[in-house]
Amino acid sequence: MDALEKGAATSVPAPRGRPSRGRPPKLQRSRGAGRGLEKPPHLAALVLARGGSKGIPLKNIKRLAGVPLIGWVLRAALDAGVFQSVWVSTDHDEIENVAKQFGAQVHRRSSETSKDSSTSLDAIVEFLNYHNEVDIVGNIQATSPCLHPTDLQKVAEMIREEGYDSVFSVVRRHQFRWSEIQKGAKRPRRQDWDGELYENGSFYFAKRHLIEMGYLQGGKMAYYEMRAEHSVDIDVDIDWPIAEQRVLRFGYFGKEKLKEIKLLVCNIDGCLTNGHIYVSGDQKEIISYDVKDAIGISLLKKSGIEVRLISERACSKQTLSALKLDCKAEVSVSDKLAIVDEWRKEMGLCWKEVAYLGNEVSDEECLKRVGLSAVPADACSGAQKAVGYICKCSGGRGAIREFAEHIFLLIEKVNNSCQK
Repeated sequence: MDALEKGAATSVPAPRGRPSRGRPPKLQRSRGAGRGLEKPPHLAALVLARGGSKGIPLKNIKRLAGVPLIGWVLRAALDAGVFQSVWVSTDHDEIENVAKQFGAQVHRRSSETSKDSSTSLDAIVEFLNYHNEVDIVGNIQATSPCLHPTDLQKVAEMIREEGYDSVFSVVRRHQFRWSEIQKGAKRPRRQDWDGELYENGSFYFAKRHLIEMGYLQGGKMAYYEMRAEHSVDIDVDIDWPIAEQRVLRFGYFGKEKLKEIKLLVCNIDGCLTNGHIYVSGDQKEIISYDVKDAIGISLLKKSGIEVRLISERACSKQTLSALKLDCKAEVSVSDKLAIVDEWRKEMGLCWKEVAYLGNEVSDEECLKRVGLSAVPADACSGAQKAVGYICKCSGGRGAIREFAEHIFLLIEKVNNSCQK
């Protein structure tokens, strides 16, 4: 990546960060500033996530492809390994809980910097006033869920090794702009035109001294060009369903490589069914399930994925047989993890090749252990905290079919990565 030699450079701050109204609060100077730091400069990742949103309520923690929106960028920041600290600045309890769940520290911002009229610079200045140890801030936008650690690693190197004061993300677009003219117009061929660079808002890195002057961009400045498929900004040009498809195909899923799923274990009560049991006059139990889920199971099996059912309840064999799903089932199970482990070993699989759909406290250990985990929308809170994907559908109402589609997309992602 050629930095500003490729873009544009200036030794004078450019007013891109938009100073806060009036004069920004005065910042305390970093320890050791001006005297030479014995330790490397403290680079902190900072995600701004206030609770208020005019468009989507609590958008920052709304589930995107089964993960809270903010979780995608926190995962990338933490796995990048270049930050001395990773922070979320928020004014909301639920956002704080999610941030801590993903391993970030939390700065509780004031009401003054949580208004609709507050700028990003206002919140960053407040954060730095409370954290004198921070020398460089990497302001990462929560609305950029396709961010990858490699991008952050390269930008950190530009700041630390190449001496840039500020670096911001851009994306190249080939969109022709027209202006009115009196006589015809000549349109170049796409292949003859390099396109134009646009700020995509994914991140803004800046040194403390620049922020002290009231800017997020300036000094010795560089842009960093992100790949187009990683440039997803929910705030600007994309809606939720499209963003989910983009994230599933191009998002960052963690340090460990995804493996193709070979076994799906599904809890019967509350996942395959809605948890309701009806008893007939002759004392026979009656349960119901969604045809969409039966189709989902059939599609999984046609794709070579084994599907097995499990329940801690003593479901009758007649009831399971009547479902006509042709799946091996184990009932009256007191230790679900032990049974799943037995099935895994029987099939010669590693845990990464196993998926689990559960909804109760008794499913939590399995959900934490497998390579891919999910719960229906109405699962208990404990189970929801243990998983990587929360379905939009409830138990017995299409959750299995939805999770099956998710598995298929991840298999496609695995296959694509193997071909590169």
